[in-house]
Amino acid sequence: MKKLCSLLLIFICVACTFQTKHRGYVFPDDLESRVANIKTTTQLQEQIGDPLARTVYGDTVWVYYGMDENYRGPLPLTYDNKTVLLAWVRGDKVIKTQILHNDDLPKIAMDDDETAIPAAIELNAVQELFNNIGRFSPAGMGQ
Repeated sequence: MKKLCSLLLIFICVACTFQTKHRGYVFPDDLESRVANIKTTTQLQEQIGDPLARTVYGDTVWVYYGMDENYRGPLPLTYDNKTVLLAWVRGDKVIKTQILHNDDLPKIAMDDDETAIPAAIELNAVQELFNNIGRFSPAGMGQ
């Protein structure tokens, strides 16, 4: 009985672990005050870094994005501390900046369905195994 309780306790501790991974930029706490003083793209790159994306059409906008992914054992993955920094750029001047946080961002629901790939070949595990026979050279052959 003691072994079962110990095993159950270890399982619960492992299953309920909490882990946070940061994705994208780690913005400073004083982001608003830092961005308010930025007037050129050089200053922007020195303060924040290179953008994750730049717009192709319309006004040139540099996009910076950062968020935290929270893992809580068997519970669904959650996201928080989402921050987006948008900087409108003309030449080497920063015209306007906008900072968006969790509540400012639109709520987008991801669809659980999968997009079909035209002309895709669907193989089961056994077919995949036999399909790969002979495709790889032995280790150390240098091919």
